[in-house]
Formats: sequence, structure tokens, C-alpha cells
Amino acid sequence: MRPVPILLAFALAMVPSLSIAAAKTFSGDYSLSFLGIPVAKATFDSSYEGESYEVKGKVSSAGLAAFFDDTRGTISSRGSFGGGRTRPRAFRADYVSGKVSSLVDVRFSGDNVSRTEVVPPPKKRGKTWIPLGAGDLRAVADPIAATVIKASSLDKVCGRTVKMYDGELRADLRLTEVSRKKMSIKGFSGETVTCRMGFQPISGYRTDKKALTFLRDRSRIMVTFAPLGETGVYAPIYATVSTEIGTITVRARRFEATN
Repeated sequence: MRPVPILLAFALAMVPSLSIAAAKTFSGDYSLSFLGIPVAKATFDSSYEGESYEVKGKVSSAGLAAFFDDTRGTISSRGSFGGGRTRPRAFRADYVSGKVSSLVDVRFSGDNVSRTEVVPPPKKRGKTWIPLGAGDLRAVADPIAATVIKASSLDKVCGRTVKMYDGELRADLRLTEVSRKKMSIKGFSGETVTCRMGFQPISGYRTDKKALTFLRDRSRIMVTFAPLGETGVYAPIYATVSTEIGTITVRARRFEATN
């Protein structure tokens, strides 16, 4: 899913979020595994003040994957909360895979995407390409903003559809509650809610892309959200995605306040 996989966003969106009264900063570590084998790791630093947020992170391949595909990069998102949703202002991802460097830069103005830069530019489109529609880039969230939810209670986290745009793909992410349970990781212990995430590509993709077809029709995407203190913000601490060849797991190992 070019240019920024949703799972990469999960690894960086699992962040303790804003404090209503004063600025807060956090640091955390995350792991991504495939069939139980570690393949990537991520660290982040985030800061929150009032209704504004900013997240900066680093991602790199790990374990056996590092021997076959040396991928590393940085990713950032900033914006605010308002109108019952996350309202991004800027999203950027810089990453290197082997000797190939890539960039995704998305800017927002109001509720609309105002500019998108992708380097290297996308390849020539074929007959199966679904182009972006005139209204597809209104009220959308970048991959990090799409997975951080502000809600009045645990009951209100799921039961919503988030419009996600990653610089090329526009998709709807439909959240439906599945279960609740108590979880503990370093920095958090408490009740969580697990949502099943339905994936529906809208535009900016090829209809003959098998991976997207599987995600839409057959994949089981589960995301567990945890409340972040009394902030009213909920962030993922665990996620699994079934693929054609196995399950990918994203797990928060640590997050903690640094001020």
C-alpha cells in the first residue's frame, strides 16, 4: 500500500495523547511482527498542548527482516482535535529502503488537503486505476491522525467511520466494537476496547491489486484502544491484521510521560 502502509502508521500512532490543561510530552517503543517473528521496531516522541498535537517517530526494520530489507525512516503528524474528529495540518514520511529514498508530504488547509508531494512520483496509471474524486480529499485524516480518537467514553470509540488519506490511497476505515478487556503494559493498566476495522478503498488505487482486495474482502483487522488518563483521547495499544500469507501484529511495549 504505497506510499505509507497503514501498519506503519499504527506503530507510530500508539501514543499517549493530549493534556487539556498543559503541554505534555511522551516517549514510547513499539514492535511489529509477522507470524511471531520481529520485523520492525519504532520509537516516537510526542507533545500535546490544549487541543493541538504533534508526533514525531522513527521506524526501522528489525530481526531477520533487517538482513533482507534494510528499511528505515521518520514520520510526523501535527494538527488538532475539533468537531468530533482529528483535524491534521501536516503529515510527512521520509524513508529509505536499500538505496532508494522516498518522501510523502501532505498539507491541509481547513478541512481539505491543499497539497500532496510524493517522491519518487507514482508510476503511470493503468486502466484499472480509480482516480481521486472531487470530494475525496475533504475532512480526511492522515495515517497517524486516523488512528487517534477523541471520544466522550469507551462506549463511543468504535461505531464510526474514519476517512484516511496516505498521499495516494483514499480509504474508509469502519470501526465496530468487538470486545472489552483489561490490559497492562509499561505505562498503562486499565480497561480497553477492541474494534474490528473494516477497510474500504475509495480511490487512488488499482482494482486489480490483490493485497487491497484481500484487505477489503477477507482480512480481519482488529485494533485495541486504551484511554489516556482523563484526556478523552483513545489510542491503539495493540493491532493485528490478517494477510494472504499470515498475521501481522503491532504491539506497544512501552509508553511513558517525559514531563
